[in-house]
Amino acid sequence: MINRFIGVGRLVRDPDFKETQSGMQIASFTLAVNRTFKNAQGEREADYINCLVFKKQAENVNQYLSKGKLAGVDGRLQSRSYENKEGQKVFVTEVICDSVQFLEPKDSQNGSIYQNGNNNTQNRQNVEKGQNNAKYDQHNNPFSNGTSEPVDDDLPF
Repeated sequence: MINRFIGVGRLVRDPDFKETQSGMQIASFTLAVNRTFKNAQGEREADYINCLVFKKQAENVNQYLSKGKLAGVDGRLQSRSYENKEGQKVFVTEVICDSVQFLEPKDSQNGSIYQNGNNNTQNRQNVEKGQNNAKYDQHNNPFSNGTSEPVDDDLPF
C-alpha cells in the first residue's frame, strides 16, 4: 500500500502549538495549496490541507512558520472521526508530517533572498544598484573560483 502526500503552499494562519500532559509537542496548521487549473470564472482555487507535526519538528514549525509563509510538506494522510459537542460525528482527514521544509527565511517580509550572511543591507543595496560585491561573491558562492569569468580549462565541453 502507498499513502503519501507531498505539497507546497502557504500557511492560512499561524501554527497552533500544544504540549500534551506527557510532554510531547504538537503543532497543527493549514496549508493552502493552489490547484493547477482555473475554475469556470477564470479564478484559481486552492485546497486547504490540515497538517499535524510532532516533537522537535513541531517546535521548529511554531518558531519559524507563520501566516502566509511558504512551506513544503511530506507525510501521510490519516482519517479519524469524533463526536462534537452537539453529538454529531465529525470526520477529519489530515496530513501527519514526516518532514516540513521552510521555503522562506523567517524574517523575510517580501520574499527577499538577501537575508543570509554579513552586511545584508549593504549587499542588497549593491545588488539593487547593479554593483557587484566581490567579497560577497567569493565567500558565499560555492561555484566561484575567485575570478569573475569562467576559465575555459574548467569547462567539460
